[in-house]
Formats: sequence, structure tokens, C-alpha cells
Amino acid sequence: MSLPIIPFEAGEARLDWPGLTAALAAGHRLPKAEITDGFLYRGKDTLLNRAAWIDGLGAAVKTATVFPGNPDRGTPMINGAVCLYSDRDGTLAALIDFHLVTKWKTAGDSLLAAQRLARPDSDEILIVGAGTVGASLCEAFGAGFPGARIALWNRTRAKAEALAASVPGARVADDLETAVRAADIVVSATMSSTPVLRGDWLRPGQHVNLIGAYRPDMREADDAALRRARIFVDSFDTTVEHIGELKIPLAEGVIARAGLVADFYDLDAFTAGPDDITLFKNGGGAHLDLMTGRYILDRWQAAP
Repeated sequence: MSLPIIPFEAGEARLDWPGLTAALAAGHRLPKAEITDGFLYRGKDTLLNRAAWIDGLGAAVKTATVFPGNPDRGTPMINGAVCLYSDRDGTLAALIDFHLVTKWKTAGDSLLAAQRLARPDSDEILIVGAGTVGASLCEAFGAGFPGARIALWNRTRAKAEALAASVPGARVADDLETAVRAADIVVSATMSSTPVLRGDWLRPGQHVNLIGAYRPDMREADDAALRRARIFVDSFDTTVEHIGELKIPLAEGVIARAGLVADFYDLDAFTAGPDDITLFKNGGGAHLDLMTGRYILDRWQAAP
């Protein structure tokens, strides 16, 4: 059998969001992943390698090149691939498009948390940020909460309008505070380094899902939001000491490490009472790339 090389469009045609979240949940019932990241630099250019190994699932190496000058040459800034390796004998099992794995991993990670923490009858979803991730979130949360209405807010309204035009039934929110107060689920995927979401806007029963911050100096929610919420993460190892969303308030004593309820390796703890405000931090990680890549390969091989 030839090595599967899975491109974006053909691979995506075989996927669905409920299937992915089920695969992510199953992956976290296996032994905890071993993960590592490596970076190489040449001026402003970057080569990133993220690797994970899960006993029973196999191994993955996700390679990304980041060349900031590429857009000026008409070439995408970020390129890469994911190599999957057999758990049985270490042989190369598949080569998968980087963007396919990243899209489905990122949005599926947040959807899994929302499926467990948000109220099942949630019918108002606010997505903050209208970039590439925001578009993926519209797809994922639309599938996970099929009866819900989606509102979009972006600092540049034109971008929100453009995204809303491509999402059936979506509308643009004029005022962020008003939109947050009205939403049952608030999903934020911005590039902001300072909080855009305020804790005094939140009400009992809401679920807040944070995706955008990925550096130690980045945050999307303020101290009040963290104080009011029950806090969950996808992985303690990839969030607590690495992302400003938690690293900063922990260092300043705003919240305590013991107050972080659970990560996905304790999915049974992902529960909420009707009046709880829940907050989930999506930190990503190579183990999620591996779980997502394995799901993509399984669907590819199952197709007629």
C-alpha cells in the first residue's frame, strides 16, 4: 500500500466535528502524551517542530515554516506538514497537510470543552474575532450546537461582515459588551495582548472559551473574568507556565493554581452547575495534533 498523502480539500471532505471531538476524548483516555517543541531561526524566518508520542496511538511530528516576507511574494506565510508514525513499528503512516490538521485541531479542541461545559440549550453564540480561526469556529460550533444563532464581533467591522456573509444565519454584533451579555457561549480568537473581555459583563450560566492568546504576554480576558469563573484547560502542561492568560494572573496572585479545575486528562471533571460561569483556555499542543491527525487518517482509510 502506498503512503497516504492527505491534502486539505480531499481530506476535509471526509471529516465531521462530532467525530473529531469523540476522537479527542478517546485520545485523552490513553496514557498521557510525551510532547516536545523545537525552534530554529534565520533572521525573521522560523522553523518549528512539534512532536508527540502517545502509547497506543503512535507519534507525530508537525513541522511549520514561518516566513513573514512570503505574502509580499504572493506566497503563504505559514507552510508545513504533519508526519504520522505507526505505534507498532515506527514506520511512516501518513503525510497530512499542515493547515488541515491545525484548523480541525484548534476548533475541535474548543468545541470539546464547550460540549461539556456549556448549557445544552445554549442558543446564542458570540464569536469574537473574524480571522481564519473565527471562520473555523463558526463551522465547529454551528455543528456542535446546531440550533444556536451565531453573532460575530471584530475590531474591524468589515471583516466581521465579510465572514457573516459566508455563514448562513450569522449576524454582526455592533457592541462587544452588549453581545457578550446576550450570549450563552462566548468564543474569543483574537490576537490581542490586552484583555478584550470583561468579567463584569458575564452572567451566571455562561461559558467562555479562549483561543487567541498563545504567548506569555497575551491575554483575552481580564482578572475579573478569571476570578468569577471555574477555569478549565486542555492541558496543564501547555498553558499554565506558557500563556499569559493564566501565567500572568497566577504570578500576580489573582488566581491560585489549585483553583484550576481540570484538563482533558480528567474529562469527567468537565461539569458545570446551571449558575456556574465556566472558562476554558485552549492552549493547543502536539498531542492534539497527533490525535487529530490520527482521526484524519482513519477517516481517509475508511473512505471507499
